[in-house]
Amino acid sequence: MNNIDLSLYLVTDESEDVEKFLKTIEEAIKGGVSVVQIREKTADTLDFYNLSLKVKEITTKYGVPLIINDRVDIALAIDADGVHVGQSDMPCEVTRKLVGSDKIVGVSAATIEEAKKAENDGADYIGTGAIFPTATKDDAPKITKKDLKEIVDSINIPVVAIGGINLDNASELSDTGIKGLSVVSAIMSSDNPKKSAEKLLNIFNS
Repeated sequence: MNNIDLSLYLVTDESEDVEKFLKTIEEAIKGGVSVVQIREKTADTLDFYNLSLKVKEITTKYGVPLIINDRVDIALAIDADGVHVGQSDMPCEVTRKLVGSDKIVGVSAATIEEAKKAENDGADYIGTGAIFPTATKDDAPKITKKDLKEIVDSINIPVVAIGGINLDNASELSDTGIKGLSVVSAIMSSDNPKKSAEKLLNIFNS
């Protein structure tokens, strides 16, 4: 079990402007982001690899874990801190064997059964959602606050909530037992990512 501060978990979106993308990530970390996950669903392998190296320079500078979405090969190639897999990606059990015991492995789970299986297969944490409507991942299953609490209560590893979380609704999750907020647009699309991160973290910690 890898201990990791999941309080404010940033998942990146795809951007044409690399400099702005990197600046947003750095400002968000300054505002309190505790984990960064790079999610690039359409990028070529070389582009994903090169971008990940640039992001790693930033996360290493601030001592923040870097997680790669889906691509175990990229995670290993850049020596990222971990990898996050979904239900249609590399199985968690296989992912754990590939990356070893020292890397962080996260799994997306929308049901108690999926969450328990992920825990048994070696996951360090679960990402559960979409808790609110989201534009960044339109194929994500929808879950209720009740579902979220039941998943949290069913396993012994931490859960982060994801899906449409923003400054207006984050406080609604305060009584669910989650260990963090996972956000995309609330920070990546913000005009002031540092301030947005600070506000989200304050909401989570209040």
